[in-house]
Amino acid sequence: MLRAERGISRRQLADALGVHYQTIGYLERGEYSPSLYLALRLSQYFDVGVEVVFSTSPFPRIGSGS
Repeated sequence: MLRAERGISRRQLADALGVHYQTIGYLERGEYSPSLYLALRLSQYFDVGVEVVFSTSPFPRIGSGS
C-alpha cells in the first residue's frame, strides 16, 4: 500500500533497494519473508517504522469497512 499510495512502481522500489522487481511483488503478496536487513531498508525508504511495513496479522482489505 505504501508503494502504491506514493506512486512508486515495483521496478523503482526494487532499483532503490537493490533487489529484483519480482521480489517486491513476492513481498506484497506475502509469498516471501525478507531478511531483517531488507525489512529495515524498506522501512527506511518509506520513512516509517518497520511495524508499519510488516505485521504478524494481516491488514484488512481496503474498502472492507473494518
